[in-house]
Amino acid sequence: MQNQTMYSCVPSPFYERRYERFNIGHAGTLTAVQPGLGSVSVRSCRMIDISRGGASFAVDTNIGLPQHYYLHIVGTSLRIGCAEVYRNGERIGVQFIKPIEQTLLREIIRQEFFTGQVKNAKPRR
Repeated sequence: MQNQTMYSCVPSPFYERRYERFNIGHAGTLTAVQPGLGSVSVRSCRMIDISRGGASFAVDTNIGLPQHYYLHIVGTSLRIGCAEVYRNGERIGVQFIKPIEQTLLREIIRQEFFTGQVKNAKPRR
């Protein structure tokens, strides 16, 4: 039996929309609920970038991680429902089940500005 991916046949502007992406370096957690509420697993991640419609982040291991889970970015109060789009080694890209509010995105970017956690930023001498 081949592994088949299910796609919706109903067109949706959400999946066709492109959002501006912002580099961030926040810590986060992924919370996955197993089928039938059998168990809950939590693992940490490091954010790479984010937009209103999705994000990418790095994990230590993706073994046992399902394709749907909740993302919590440290410093925010929300859990964001995610559907995985790709896995490339430790890097994972997701699309949010529902676009996040512009105010939440601004809050995340503003925290990044004040904490200066962007991975590629070089310290000043």
